[in-house]
Amino acid sequence: MKRITRNVTNVSEFFLLEDPDLQPFLLGLFLSIYLVTMLGNLLIILAVTSDSHLHTPMYFFLSILSLADMGFISTTVPRMIVNIQTHSRVISYAGCLTQMSFVILFGCMDSTLLTVMAYDRFVAICHPLHYPVIMSPCLCCFLVWESVFVSLLDSQLHNLLVLQVACFKDVEISNFFCHPSQLLKLACFDTFTNTIIVYFVGTISGFLPISGIFFSYYKIVSSVWKVPSSAGKYKVFSTCGSHLSVVCLFYRTAIDGYLGSALSPSPKKDMETSVMYTVVTPILNPFIYSLRNRDIKRALWRILRRTT
Repeated sequence: MKRITRNVTNVSEFFLLEDPDLQPFLLGLFLSIYLVTMLGNLLIILAVTSDSHLHTPMYFFLSILSLADMGFISTTVPRMIVNIQTHSRVISYAGCLTQMSFVILFGCMDSTLLTVMAYDRFVAICHPLHYPVIMSPCLCCFLVWESVFVSLLDSQLHNLLVLQVACFKDVEISNFFCHPSQLLKLACFDTFTNTIIVYFVGTISGFLPISGIFFSYYKIVSSVWKVPSSAGKYKVFSTCGSHLSVVCLFYRTAIDGYLGSALSPSPKKDMETSVMYTVVTPILNPFIYSLRNRDIKRALWRILRRTT
């Protein structure tokens, strides 16, 4: 069937991508994923807040990361579940912009918080004697608020670039959530400059955190290499294993999800990469930290024993 292209001004709603044949399967899948993600991250937050042994900067940042993951997945999956249940693909223009803003906000928060956690590990391993002084409660709160501010700025920059589009040639968004590149593709005029700026801002907001993480682990590896005992080296690297796993998972899916909308010729392929970016990372983070971290497992067992 030939698609009709039309110029649409004063757009009030868009239509998200759906596959009717997969709707029953997707409803059960995404509902299960969402519930498991929320439960897993809530358990980490509960473990950190209830156990005094976990009242350290590293676990404080981990609990904030769990909050960001909960917000990240909550901006996309609940809407998708409701749309499948009601057989509706409609999302309002204001709702689309709001969803886009929160996706970028929480995605950027994940990125910056992972950088903050890498810095925390760098200080703990390379400057252990000065760790309590350097990573003071004031600095920890400042780093979290700075992460929120930078993420909010990044989100609003993307929003501003999309708001400049007042005319659309179509209202069909080839994804299950709103993304800046998708809206720019629908513009009825040339948005090459806007698109370049969007990807430039996205690249900078991703490159700087990655650079900070690489620098922190370069210093960590340089410091650990000087440790004479292999047991000491293993102990240091084991404390960083969970964080490194999450970093690799997040940036692998983020690069695919962010660049996929620009490079992928297939809407379904674009949707698959977006699912990996917005759904898979938040659900795996709590499992990675809980399964690889003895302190978290002990705290969870204490909570379980108190409730039984």
